[in-house]
Amino acid sequence: MAIPDRMDERLRALGLVEAQRKAEALFAEVVRRGLIAAGSSEYEATDRIGDLARELLGTRVRWPGRIVRSGPHTLLPCGDEPPADRVIGAADTVTVHFGPLFAGQGTDFARTVVLGDDPARLKLCEDLPRIFAAGRETFHADRHITGGRLFGELQALAGKAGWTLGGWHAGHVIGETPAANPMCAQADAYIGPDNGEPLRRTTPGGWQAHWLLEIHLVDEHTGFGGTHKALLDLF
Repeated sequence: MAIPDRMDERLRALGLVEAQRKAEALFAEVVRRGLIAAGSSEYEATDRIGDLARELLGTRVRWPGRIVRSGPHTLLPCGDEPPADRVIGAADTVTVHFGPLFAGQGTDFARTVVLGDDPARLKLCEDLPRIFAAGRETFHADRHITGGRLFGELQALAGKAGWTLGGWHAGHVIGETPAANPMCAQADAYIGPDNGEPLRRTTPGGWQAHWLLEIHLVDEHTGFGGTHKALLDLF
């Protein structure tokens, strides 16, 4: 396999950034059109978003599960499929996960919407991007930071805000090529407690490692959560 040169690296990075910008634009349009609404099922909302993606981006949607999760289904980490469809309630948190839409471009994206005016859920929606930004600042402040160290910092930030960090990791490396599957069994592929390797490193294929940061906050007692996921190191 040929070792990527600077131009290869730059083109790959630009592709990842462009994919995230498309996801941000799509999410903004989902919110503007009110596609996340009480009374719709998760699969109905997923289908509407798929139709919108085809309309705006020409994306051929192929996903293994649902893009939209609501209520107690938001407690599950990305990758754990809820057991059944669910009707979105009038006072729910709802997560929108575009990973399946943009997987062919090697990136991932998730955001959270709050329906109703419950103060705890509204606080969650405010804390998600705030803790994401703090995690990114921590990453940029330490050029030798490991996945385990960043995970620990995120756990502390979540706890200080009154939440539990959901799942066993807080993000993962992006595949070596834009079409590669980023999910693998090795601990050093995740921002997790067992990753003692620096996040800034070169992959076995010669690419610079790029990362997705996934902030999944949950309230286990009340039974709701939310997710904020995007590129960590290219912004």
